[in-house]
Amino acid sequence: MAITLPDARQLSDEVLQALRLRALRGCELGFSETAVADLLGVARETVARWWSAYRAAGVEALPHDRTGRPRGSGRTLSVEQAAHLQQVLDAHSPEQVGIAAPLWTRRAVRDLIRREYDVTMPLRTVGAYLKRWGYTAKRPSRHSRDQDPAEVRAWLRQTYPAIEARALREGAEIHWGDELGVAADEHPGAGYARRGQAATVEVPDRHIRVNMISTVTNAGQVRFMTYRETMTAALFIVFLSRLLQTTPRKIFLIVDRLKAHAAAEVEAWVAAHHERIELFYLPRHAPELNPDEYLNNDLKGTVNAEGLPHNKGELQARIEAVMRKLRELPEHIMNYFQHPKTQYAAALDL
Repeated sequence: MAITLPDARQLSDEVLQALRLRALRGCELGFSETAVADLLGVARETVARWWSAYRAAGVEALPHDRTGRPRGSGRTLSVEQAAHLQQVLDAHSPEQVGIAAPLWTRRAVRDLIRREYDVTMPLRTVGAYLKRWGYTAKRPSRHSRDQDPAEVRAWLRQTYPAIEARALREGAEIHWGDELGVAADEHPGAGYARRGQAATVEVPDRHIRVNMISTVTNAGQVRFMTYRETMTAALFIVFLSRLLQTTPRKIFLIVDRLKAHAAAEVEAWVAAHHERIELFYLPRHAPELNPDEYLNNDLKGTVNAEGLPHNKGELQARIEAVMRKLRELPEHIMNYFQHPKTQYAAALDL
């Protein structure tokens, strides 16, 4: 990890004079002006000026004036303007303030600056401002427009706490479940290529696809089953039957409202096994509340990292290999419950 040195223009006169003397000492020992400049965090031209003055007339000839533009001078935006823009970025989406963009990108921020202050700023400069303000580019989390905030609040404040309290009283395990489809032509990363040339990857038939259903617990447990067909009520019941075989305890399984999960056949089967399992449904359009979604992201990011499979059998074997590895990493699984959207479901400190 690189160490960031303070701007020399902010140093006191005494500290700056000490830097000058250390620079001269370094040059005397044979270090290049570039090496000395890099070590002390000043410009090479500054070291060259100090060294030339010293060689010409000694220490007394060292320049004591401060060169360079004071930090922050010459910036396009004032402190007040910058603070206002950050408030907008923190509190609103682009669409909410009339900017035609789904996310705050450099272009969207540029358009905001132009509209608010009639300043046309290069994208590179916009990026420098964002970096200075502490913003970094991130893969966006998805949030459905159809999500009902009241339903989410009820889940977080009443519904889930009641499930958790019952599980504690009855000694039940809470599992969060979800399905995932993995395609053989999906590659998670980027590749390098010559400037102006595209990075290419040879992909198999796009119809090669394998599915998986899994559950996770906040104690780090993982259960999974791969399958190649579409999830149906009958297939979901097969998974539930296998899930019950993994523990003698009762299971509270939390899933979304997929048609197969809420089918009449499933309701009848669960009712017949009520002493062993109960189903609970997440709020509609709220996948970010399901910790198992983060396992899905983990799997998709690693399953094809070492190369693309050639057929369904190879793809299925890779999925199962990754899942078996994750099954042996309970602390890693528990980290899925540390995301801000899933911390509500993290294990209680008993």
